[in-house]
Amino acid sequence: MSNTLLRIYPSELKMPFELRKSNTGCIELVNKTDQRVAFKVKTTNPKKYAVRPTSGIVPPGGSCGITITMQAPKEIPQDYQCKDKFLIQSVIVQEGITHKDIVPEMFGRAPGRVVEEFKLRVIYIPANPPSPVPEGDEEEIADMEVDHEVFRQSMIDAASRQEYASGPQASHDKDASTVKSEVVKYVAENKKLQQELEQLSERRQSLGGFSRTFVLLVFLLSVLVGYWMTGRKV
Repeated sequence: MSNTLLRIYPSELKMPFELRKSNTGCIELVNKTDQRVAFKVKTTNPKKYAVRPTSGIVPPGGSCGITITMQAPKEIPQDYQCKDKFLIQSVIVQEGITHKDIVPEMFGRAPGRVVEEFKLRVIYIPANPPSPVPEGDEEEIADMEVDHEVFRQSMIDAASRQEYASGPQASHDKDASTVKSEVVKYVAENKKLQQELEQLSERRQSLGGFSRTFVLLVFLLSVLVGYWMTGRKV
């Protein structure tokens, strides 16, 4: 049924849903006529929703906001579907009629009275929806983030390996090289020392042999001289 009195927005009541927490939705009524329009809001589950205001009068070309608060749900309905509905009735009223004068009988069927009705169904939506980024863009961004993390981790690993190679390993190589050079130096000095000891030993042996030979010759000469001297005396 097309409404000619009130424009109702939105056409569906999207209610944020969160367990154990009450949430609120809003409806806007706009008078499309140049007359005063009275309205009344009804629901199939009045114990579940608090409606403010439940009735009122919208001036010509004016608007009125309706706040609907849902009690904190204790469980998630099957298939996340809601069967609750709202009904908004509207009727033209005469001048002088105020909000206090609105009674249920004003929205009853009667000759010459036009009562329009608009039904809204309740749709649950997440209380904390994700950022409005297209799905394709989200996948692309996610891939970029993963690639960035992989790249950053690979760079960290490479830097760690480089640091290890230039740190402990380099220090170890340097120490090994130093020890090796010291060993070579000590071996050369030891070899040189051994050569000097051998030369000294040879010199001592040479000097020792010459002394014994000289003494022996002197002894022999003494014997011969003594013998010769003795022989002459005789």
